[in-house]
Amino acid sequence: MSNINPAIRQLLHDGTVIPAHPLALNAERELDEKYQRALSRYYIASGAGGMAVGVHSTQFEIREKKYGLFEPVLRMAMEEVKAAAITRPFAMVAGIVGDTNQAVAEASLAKDLGYDLGLLSAGGLGDWSEKDLIKRAEKVAEVMPIFGFYLQPSAGGRLLSYDFWKDFADIPNVQAIKMAPFNRYQSLDVVRAVCSSSRHKEIALYTGNDDNIVADLLTPFTFMVNGEKITKRVVGGLLGHWAVWTTKAVELLEKIKECRDNNLSAMPELLELGVQITDSNAVIFDPKHQFKGCIPGIHEVLRRQGLLQGTWCLNPNEVLSPGQSEEIDRVYEAYPWLNDDAFVKENLQNFLS
Repeated sequence: MSNINPAIRQLLHDGTVIPAHPLALNAERELDEKYQRALSRYYIASGAGGMAVGVHSTQFEIREKKYGLFEPVLRMAMEEVKAAAITRPFAMVAGIVGDTNQAVAEASLAKDLGYDLGLLSAGGLGDWSEKDLIKRAEKVAEVMPIFGFYLQPSAGGRLLSYDFWKDFADIPNVQAIKMAPFNRYQSLDVVRAVCSSSRHKEIALYTGNDDNIVADLLTPFTFMVNGEKITKRVVGGLLGHWAVWTTKAVELLEKIKECRDNNLSAMPELLELGVQITDSNAVIFDPKHQFKGCIPGIHEVLRRQGLLQGTWCLNPNEVLSPGQSEEIDRVYEAYPWLNDDAFVKENLQNFLS
């Protein structure tokens, strides 16, 4: 079994910002290496604590044979991390999907490239039993440390029970779980299951609930387990939303940590900010149209900043939804303090060089 680097484990438990890395394409829908590398440089420079590559925001289609982009995209991100010679811990997370054979193969590749964890999704496996999903997770955990992932059904995920998450938490090499069902009840299933596991102190909880980022990070989750109070916190985020305005996400998490350390004195201000972030996320992620414009929405913000040349996706049907661009205009005007355009402008030539 591949054990996790202790410095990365500590980083995960302290809580950090892990943006979900997008895919840079040119107008021919081919990989744009210059901008792909620029995005990685931006996330490193922003103060993020890692990157998640090959995940939903990177477009699952990169695995299709006609594109063959899974290995090149993972490799480029890792090359940029090594070139940056980062002195602080930096968690590299690789998206892992598919049946057991595919998932194990992807994990093996990611491990060989130097990735720290595999973000294991059950997307596309809607007809599998929960027991079979657990067996698959155990096989992947033999290859590399696992970051669990509750992917919301509207983005290709499936509903998973409390019992599933309890069994999942008991897998020895599960190090963290990202909750992104966009549903309070289902998020609670995960936290309660982890609290009920003998491994509850070994698993870091991360939010992927883009509609509830600040509240997730401020809330103590307490459950009675065998007569004992067990409390877990969501300590960080692995988010598509944090793929944009990332320096502000880093500032936000620091403010939340300070708030938790200082008797929650800044709680009202942070909850107010949380609503503004959710409003912005609704525009970028496009729940109004069942999230059809979520990846182009991320791309559009990065395009406006100069970090991408366009909003192209591998699937030509993935485009901005009607009115989405105008809504991005609205939140830019309403909440100018949420964007990091000035930081990007100042460093853009370095990112692109």
